[in-house]
Amino acid sequence: MNNITAIVGRPNVGKSTLFNRLTGTREAIVHETSGVTRDRHYGRSDWNGIEFSVIDTGGYVENSDDIFEEEIRKQVNLAIEESDVIIFLVDVLTGITALDEAMTKMLYKIKKKAFLVVNKVDNSKRIYDSYVFHSLGFDKIYCISSINGTGTGELLDAIVKEFTGKKEIPVADIPKLAIIGRPNVGKSSLINVLLGEERNIVTPVPGTTRDAIYTRFKKFGYDFFLIDTAGLRKKAKVTENIEFYSVMRSIRAIEHSDVCLLLVDATQGFEMQDMNIFHIVEKNKKGIVIVMNKWDLITKETNTTKIFEKEIRKKLEPFDDVPVIFTSALTKQRIHKVLETAIQVEQNRRQRIPTSGLNKIMLDAVEAVKPPAIKGKNIQIKYITQLPAPTPSFAFFCNLPQYIKEPYKRYLENQLRSHFNFTGVPIQIFFRKK
Repeated sequence: MNNITAIVGRPNVGKSTLFNRLTGTREAIVHETSGVTRDRHYGRSDWNGIEFSVIDTGGYVENSDDIFEEEIRKQVNLAIEESDVIIFLVDVLTGITALDEAMTKMLYKIKKKAFLVVNKVDNSKRIYDSYVFHSLGFDKIYCISSINGTGTGELLDAIVKEFTGKKEIPVADIPKLAIIGRPNVGKSSLINVLLGEERNIVTPVPGTTRDAIYTRFKKFGYDFFLIDTAGLRKKAKVTENIEFYSVMRSIRAIEHSDVCLLLVDATQGFEMQDMNIFHIVEKNKKGIVIVMNKWDLITKETNTTKIFEKEIRKKLEPFDDVPVIFTSALTKQRIHKVLETAIQVEQNRRQRIPTSGLNKIMLDAVEAVKPPAIKGKNIQIKYITQLPAPTPSFAFFCNLPQYIKEPYKRYLENQLRSHFNFTGVPIQIFFRKK
């Protein structure tokens, strides 16, 4: 079940802090390395076994000290449209502002559940101060302190209750491919090329939500569902929030899919927004194929493809074992190659490696490069097994799992990739006490 919760509110009410608390990370603050703000506004949360996604709308607003009401309105409208539940965050220290009132009016007009959450309530005086927010007219107010977590449990109980009543429509167990990417990279063109005029061979199947449309693709020996994010609903002008828009539209499709075709406009190159969407696919442990569209518009020399590919892989590190295909939806160049690769990635994702073969290869790799000793103690890895998970996940049993660091974990992942075909698939590695 895929559910999306958006945190909305004016600047400086603590949206990022609440986002970090709900997703159990500090990513909204700390991941500022090498120009890539990884997943700064998107995270997964789990409460009492119910998983959902959290979107922090605040991070998308630039120059937040000098923000226009109109700009915030666009953000909130988009979040409201794309999410299932809304957390409307206000600040007990400043009381009700004109912006809070403007947002309340917007939330009144929609049919989705919105929770009014008063932040920074961490003592009894502030509880008293929070009563003023009842005048906004919500059934209930939730008082929390996102810094220390007070009150978030009750809020989460109420949020997940909204999700549990939904019925999921079963969809046949065949691969689900999502075509994702920024606006205007050619998603609609690719879908039209794939489906062609032979619409009679496909049957649209309604998904679990109003906007996951599965279209059955059954020709050329293929059989899979195509999840279309391009032609679902035409939006009003979204140029101002193009990154926010593309990420919001992609999330639901990514979560419903097995493999994502990330379409990139070759004339613009692999940009930061493409990177953000790539990281969301990686975080959701889905297969991925990068499709450089509009390749017919690029002036080519002998090594143009190699140069382009090398630059993309550099940006993707450390997870750079990903297929990159250069196509043109317009001229139908290498379209079959795209499908062939996507199905191969799905097979890579589902493969099970026999335990005996896995141990033989990986224990040799451990013997060749042992984990560095910590505090004079040697780490010994004795046994490896693949876990029964929907994506490739491996448990390495050892005496001191807590001492194994990221570089060695990366070495083991590289060894797995060099011996078994996991191209296009994120791998999870866990160290457990033997």
